[in-house]
Amino acid sequence: MLQTIFTGITAYISTSIDYLVVLMIIFGTVNKRNHWSVYAGNLFGTAVLVVISLFIANILKLIPEDWILGLLGLIPIFMGIHLLISNEEDTEAAVEKHLQSKKNVFLSVATITIVTCGADNIGIYVPLFAQMTLASSITVILTFLVMISLFCLTSLLLSKIPLVANLLERFGDYITAFVYIGLGLYILWESGTLMHFLN
Repeated sequence: MLQTIFTGITAYISTSIDYLVVLMIIFGTVNKRNHWSVYAGNLFGTAVLVVISLFIANILKLIPEDWILGLLGLIPIFMGIHLLISNEEDTEAAVEKHLQSKKNVFLSVATITIVTCGADNIGIYVPLFAQMTLASSITVILTFLVMISLFCLTSLLLSKIPLVANLLERFGDYITAFVYIGLGLYILWESGTLMHFLN
């Protein structure tokens, strides 16, 4: 169970380290009375992505051989490599523009969460859930819930420290990329895919 919790923590951090910067921007933009709306919007947006990932993962579980399913581990590896060699757009300007164009903070944050994290989260969560039992999946989802709360609180506190935001914005992509690659290798190993080809 501890290994499952650790996997959930690693998966969430890897998909959300960049989003921590986005949350810091959001908290720095909205009024204090809207902080709970930011949290609720983030929670709802993440829940949508988790449900989609679970749906796809359960369909993929119909594949009879575990090692074939393990090939999904190549997705986070390719995502990590892509992140290392690609240039991202100006996140701060995009987030502030979206928030200013919408009056409902909850819906705005939910939309930003889905749009900003959608491809990454689904790309990581699907291979993860596809190789997990129901009990392990529930454990990971509960871990995500705790991590969402911690990330929101952390981003709120760090939004008052511009230096931290600058460091995360500068090195966040590299951290995320290496964790993606590590998760992909873990999925390939855990599912027996690597051993299948080595044998």
